[in-house]
Amino acid sequence: MKRCLLPFLALISCATPSTTGPASESAPAGDAAGLKGTLLPEEVRLADLRQLSSGGETAEAYWSFDGKQLSFQARYEGMGCDRIYRTTVDPATPSPAVLPVSSGKGATTCAHFLPGDQEIIYASTHLGGEACPPRPDHSKGYVWALYDSYDIFKVNADGSGLTRLTDAPGYDAEGTVCGKDGSILFTSVRDGDIELYRMDRDGKNVRRLTQSPGYDGGAFFNADCSKIVWRASRPKPGKELEDYQGLLKEGLVRPTKLELFVANADGTEARQITWLNAASFAPFFHPNGKRILFSSNHGDPKGREFDIWAVNIDGSNLERITYAKGFDGFPMFSPDGKWLAFSSNRATAEGKTDTNLFVARWVEDAKPAAPASESAADRIQKDVTFLAAPEQEGRGIGTPGLETAGKHIEARFQGLGLKPAGDGGSFRQAFPVTTAVKVGPKTQVKLGGTVVPADAYTVLGFSAQSAAQGPLALAGYGIVEPSLKVDDYAKLNVKGKIVVVRRFVPDSPTFSETDKQRRYGDLRHKAWTARERGAKAVIFVDWPEAPNPPVQGWQMPPEAALPTLAPEGVGDAGIPVIMVKRAALEPLMGQLTAGKRVDASVEVQLDFEKSDAFNVAGLLEAGQGKLPGTLVIGAHYDHLGYGGRYSLTPDKHVPHVGADDNASGVAGLLEIARTLAANRAQLQRDVLFLAFSGEETGVLGSTHFTRLRGDGGMKEIAAMLNLDMVGRLRSSGLAVLGAESATEWAPIVAAACEKARVQCTTSGDGYGPSDHSPFYAAGVPVLHFFTGAHSDYHKASDTAETINAAGTAQVASIVSAVAMGLDGKTTLTYRKVPSPTPRGDMRSFNASLGTVPDYAGPPNGLKGMLLAGVRAGGAAEKAGMQRGDVIVRLGKHPIGSVEDLMFVLNSSKPGETVSAVVVREGKEVQLEVTFQESKRPR
Repeated sequence: MKRCLLPFLALISCATPSTTGPASESAPAGDAAGLKGTLLPEEVRLADLRQLSSGGETAEAYWSFDGKQLSFQARYEGMGCDRIYRTTVDPATPSPAVLPVSSGKGATTCAHFLPGDQEIIYASTHLGGEACPPRPDHSKGYVWALYDSYDIFKVNADGSGLTRLTDAPGYDAEGTVCGKDGSILFTSVRDGDIELYRMDRDGKNVRRLTQSPGYDGGAFFNADCSKIVWRASRPKPGKELEDYQGLLKEGLVRPTKLELFVANADGTEARQITWLNAASFAPFFHPNGKRILFSSNHGDPKGREFDIWAVNIDGSNLERITYAKGFDGFPMFSPDGKWLAFSSNRATAEGKTDTNLFVARWVEDAKPAAPASESAADRIQKDVTFLAAPEQEGRGIGTPGLETAGKHIEARFQGLGLKPAGDGGSFRQAFPVTTAVKVGPKTQVKLGGTVVPADAYTVLGFSAQSAAQGPLALAGYGIVEPSLKVDDYAKLNVKGKIVVVRRFVPDSPTFSETDKQRRYGDLRHKAWTARERGAKAVIFVDWPEAPNPPVQGWQMPPEAALPTLAPEGVGDAGIPVIMVKRAALEPLMGQLTAGKRVDASVEVQLDFEKSDAFNVAGLLEAGQGKLPGTLVIGAHYDHLGYGGRYSLTPDKHVPHVGADDNASGVAGLLEIARTLAANRAQLQRDVLFLAFSGEETGVLGSTHFTRLRGDGGMKEIAAMLNLDMVGRLRSSGLAVLGAESATEWAPIVAAACEKARVQCTTSGDGYGPSDHSPFYAAGVPVLHFFTGAHSDYHKASDTAETINAAGTAQVASIVSAVAMGLDGKTTLTYRKVPSPTPRGDMRSFNASLGTVPDYAGPPNGLKGMLLAGVRAGGAAEKAGMQRGDVIVRLGKHPIGSVEDLMFVLNSSKPGETVSAVVVREGKEVQLEVTFQESKRPR
């Protein structure tokens, strides 16, 4: 036989029972007066305990959807297999009737009411024979049989109307039910591994939910069926996986190490939330969906004591619920969350192994009798919650919230015993940034001789400060893209004119994809396109054209608000750029569309405000035989503020709180500092902890640090470990980028990941869109720890509730182990890796130059793109470009900024050779460069 959620211990043994004795036709009812189950003083979450059964092996009680009945499985004296029963739960009825549901043939398990409470599902082996299945072979150790005769059936609540729902060869069992539509989660080996599946309540439309090697089972929905939780094993590649697969071929599994996983209801975004290295099973959502109760032998060195525990869905706040000796498990909340059904042998007489059903009232606001010690996941959750609170205003440059976040990190560094390593004996390392921009008094817009009121237009943050005048020219949406057969300038000559460009993209199937809407609606690219064709200025307006082909009843949508004037990147568009309201152009649109001349003039003056941002720097000195070379561990703490151009929802002026990007990295950084400080005696290198600012506006803080140190000072840096977006550890594992920046990284990283029981993939050179890149460009081996992209990236939805705190704690433990692994036995060898995918060409899908931009920009206000480095084997290196060069021209195109370079590459082709001009040590140097093929960025 088998238990739905865990075959552990004799008290709830799911080893195949003896087949002596027929199945009983009746079940003994509990005698409330004689039952002796009690609560211990520590069990403060439970009250009003009632025992519902006495004698035998009774477990896995699941509530009906009206909260008035329980279905369960039991094996009473004389029975060879578990059988399915149901009973009412009514305090007014001390000894409710226990009614049989299954026929008594074969082994049965996992009985759940379907919505409406008129039908029940369960799994049974009866089609493979009426007798109980044979016991598994325990000569192989503690194993559990996956009987291939198990299928899932549906019956009426009285046991009539048996209907088979699964008929695939092999094991199908462990079914549970969604309360909204009756769809069924179940476990199956139909595809060769033990995976989770979902099917409709009639057994149709089966779809697989899990993909990773290892056991996946015992899954449950949350209340609204948007998420699932389950138990799983993840055998390590090698002997462990081979052993698992060998047993599986024999229809066996060894489920002694199980952890909890959570995912969306379709199986996406699967993530591990416990690393208890124990037998954890029977997870069940609290009705609020934010907490999970489960059973585990965590904490018992012998693995014999099972208790009920609770944990948040991010892996934080682990709490022990029961303390009775022996077994407590299978916790299941009533639909209203007021009652908890569970199984226990707390009332078992001495010498017996009976397991009985209990119901207790759940006490939500109880204070734990013995609060658990704070875990790494708890600390990470608290730090992320603070840094990603809306009060921190998205930690944007120039916001008070960024200052508050910096102070928080300073205080945490100080509390961890780090020494100040910033300016003047402080923790702060200041550098200037442009924080705000205002329209100057000379700014003026005239259309057709009429001055446009100041509240009817805005200057864009990348506008050049200059004046332009000339006739207006309508240029549609300003899009030129041969692959889409779109060229809004095909029949226009805009040289010397002021171009009027429609905002956004056409309302047509060609631009229906979100990616195309963002890419081809980009205002800066539209301005560059106009400038390249000789336009003297650009005026944007939200004036959409009617759809083509026409759509009946189409009306012009409401006008979008003018964007807020804010600094945008390094360098400007080279021409004045403004945006006007529809009302400003409405009197002239008829003349323009008729081809009549309308003159205009634009003058832009901007006043930029600068202030100091700061990195937070703390030093942990080695505790013994100090080795040369300081290890830097860093993470950026800034984000996008209220959104803006770099937001993927730029129309939303709300705090983009950046929980994963990168409150998670900072929380991990603080946990690493704590771990290394606690192990300082074994630490052989000084460790400099750096929380960077200005990363989102061009890795400004890390660039400032490397410039301040100079090439000589950077040679004293042994390595740099960067945590950026480490808050979403999922089943796909941890990406360790930059692993090719030193030949010695591979074994160090592999050992750290194996110790943490996390699947890691290593790849790539040391360049990339984060703070490790300036270090690698300066000759330092680097690693970038990254848990992967997601749909909340650069959106307001990247909130603390989406973080896997326990997973982030595992990442922190890996980085700590890597840091400790850099001992005297290991000397890192810097390696410059050939790669065809440069960060500076991030938006290019055609030509590649192989440059790595310095986003802080050229010194002394020089226009152009400063190179932080060039990629080995790339077009730039082959042309003779060097770190420190400033590219000012590429072919016929002037280069005033990083954006200009990207636009040029996007319009160029691999194999094309052009002349490039760079400024090197104050002098112009002309080079010939042949573009290489660019790959779509990861």
